[in-house]
Amino acid sequence: MNQEQEYVSGLGKNSVVPPEIKGWNWGAFFLNWIWGIGNSTYIALLMFVPLVNIVMFFMLGAKGNEWAWKNRTWRDIEHFKQTQKKWRNAGLIVFFVVFPLFFILIGNMLKGAAFDQSMVAISQNSEVIEVVGEPIEAGYFVMGSIQTSGTDGEASLQYSISGPKGDADVYVQAYKEMEAWVLYNVIVHWPELDKKIQVVTPVE
Repeated sequence: MNQEQEYVSGLGKNSVVPPEIKGWNWGAFFLNWIWGIGNSTYIALLMFVPLVNIVMFFMLGAKGNEWAWKNRTWRDIEHFKQTQKKWRNAGLIVFFVVFPLFFILIGNMLKGAAFDQSMVAISQNSEVIEVVGEPIEAGYFVMGSIQTSGTDGEASLQYSISGPKGDADVYVQAYKEMEAWVLYNVIVHWPELDKKIQVVTPVE
């Protein structure tokens, strides 16, 4: 009997884990619960539990190989390694390609009328121009949310701006009334200078 045959998979706690498969599993780290279902490691579903999921990212990365070996039957060590390599590659694609595209798509969706109006207000503010310089350009990514209900709605946005003199963060609140967006609150913030400019002030 060769050494590889001594290692037994798929028997839970009774499995014998080969030393060479121990180590970090990037597929489990990046794809977590999806990887868990594919590898019969259902503890990965704890990713849906708030706060616990933060710990599970690292637990899956560190213990994923051992858990997968114990929870699923593998033909041999090479079969296991090849399968986990495919999971790793899929995880890298999702992390470096799919996620960025997703955030770009969301950012473009948020660049609507409220965003455009805030940029006009900022570009015409003399205090902002003095600190950032001209022309003022918006960063590529926009974070936040837009909620609409019929002709009304609410937007909460955050993005960055830059100019010849420096960069700053922008926070925007706007309301939609009868199909028209109205800026409610626009703040330009320089964290390193601890300086804020109220471009649009909320009306009491």
